[in-house]
Amino acid sequence: MASTNELKNGMTLDLDGQLWNVVDFQHVKPGKGPAFVRTKLKHILSGKVVEKTFNAGIKVETAIVEKRDMQFLYKDGDAFVFMDNDTYDQIHIQPITVGDAANYMLTDTGAVVAMHEGNPLYVELPASVELTITYTEPGLQGDRSSGGTKPATLETGVEIQVPLFIASGEKIKVDTRDGSYLGRA
Repeated sequence: MASTNELKNGMTLDLDGQLWNVVDFQHVKPGKGPAFVRTKLKHILSGKVVEKTFNAGIKVETAIVEKRDMQFLYKDGDAFVFMDNDTYDQIHIQPITVGDAANYMLTDTGAVVAMHEGNPLYVELPASVELTITYTEPGLQGDRSSGGTKPATLETGVEIQVPLFIASGEKIKVDTRDGSYLGRA
């Protein structure tokens, strides 16, 4: 339990059995009436952002979210198997929890897995990863970076847009947040 006066960005709250991250908060003391706290909360599982107002000084339930460094080992049926780097325990995580991170994970990829009461909430990859292009149309003489883009299939099977001068077999850096091309590796 924490008071609304103790809220901080990044804190996780348990409101009505749902987990919410505090994105932004503001203490407001109007000239007339009691003080209150205006917050912007992001739902941990769905990513939905809502604004909620609390009276100042009331107690809210906090949730302990533990972030562990893990390594992706292999895919077992639909589930993804991760190993805790500290305890070497292996856990199976469902595809809905892994989400879009699955598009950029290779065997032995490091990741941060957020856990609450032993249940995985989401998987966070580094901001960028290096992947090899398995197929893209060949570039033509004169294609430069200021030109357009073309589709390229990565070794994980996902397709992204790359500049015209990139060829099959090249290693590139990819932004894991939006799947954009960052440059050659």
